[in-house]
Amino acid sequence: MKKIKLLLGYVLMTVLLVSCYADVIVTDDFIEESAFNTDQVLQSYDLWYVDINATRGNGEVPFLQRAFTLSFINGALYANNNIVGIGKTGDGLGIDVGFYSTLRGVVEIDHDIDGRWLLEVYATNGNTIELYDASSDTSYFLRGFQRNNFDYDQVFYDNINYFIQEYSVWEKVFTSEEGAINDFDDENFLQFLPTFFRSSIDDSGTPISQLQWDFEGNYQVYDIANDNTLKALTLEYDFMGDDYFELYVINDATIELYHPDSETVYEFRGRGYQQYLKSGKGVEAKKRTKTTRPIMNVKRKRK
Repeated sequence: MKKIKLLLGYVLMTVLLVSCYADVIVTDDFIEESAFNTDQVLQSYDLWYVDINATRGNGEVPFLQRAFTLSFINGALYANNNIVGIGKTGDGLGIDVGFYSTLRGVVEIDHDIDGRWLLEVYATNGNTIELYDASSDTSYFLRGFQRNNFDYDQVFYDNINYFIQEYSVWEKVFTSEEGAINDFDDENFLQFLPTFFRSSIDDSGTPISQLQWDFEGNYQVYDIANDNTLKALTLEYDFMGDDYFELYVINDATIELYHPDSETVYEFRGRGYQQYLKSGKGVEAKKRTKTTRPIMNVKRKRK
């Protein structure tokens, strides 16, 4: 079932042709037995996007479960663990999270938080590798990209659920004069947790630690058919009605919620950014899971 280790076809051939080993004839056995070639494959792309929905097995490698991308650079391991700042942090590579070394078809990773891991490396096609953890019988699939052709914006929108959870709270900073009066006008803070949301009518500027949560309930982010840059957000209040918004991203600290029923525009700014580095609150709790967002067949109403 396993593929020949580290056979990345033209990618690997290209890497080797420009290296000092250009005169070596590459064979499958040579690739399998060469730690050098293992490293060359890992470094053949600037970024490896962790396709979490393709994961196979019931185990978990914590740092792979958290990361959106990994980069293997001359023995140093980098990761983009946050959507906020992706494409800017570490010149697009993210943060330094540990070290790695290569064996025959194996990468040994010494992660700053999660310790030492031995992962088998397999090729699935010309730009995809499989990292296999034998201890848990779990496989992660990573797709390779160069920084100049990596669509950071698409990763942002594909993982927007995690983005809205990367701030402790969202504070309302703008309400349009246009629009009918509605109950949401009074809500000045929103908090998105993995399974529910909370909101507060406390005055703007209230310290996060002093917020009183007045409402809570379930929420859902939807993809919009034939519109990759628009999301829909529903807030299902306990013991109250539901609210529907068009969700727009202004930048990685500001979102816009458009309320079609009242035709009101709200802007919220993130407070209490939770950066998933090498330590700190939230490191263990934050992880990606297999998700399929529902699709809503609507047209955008924001003019």
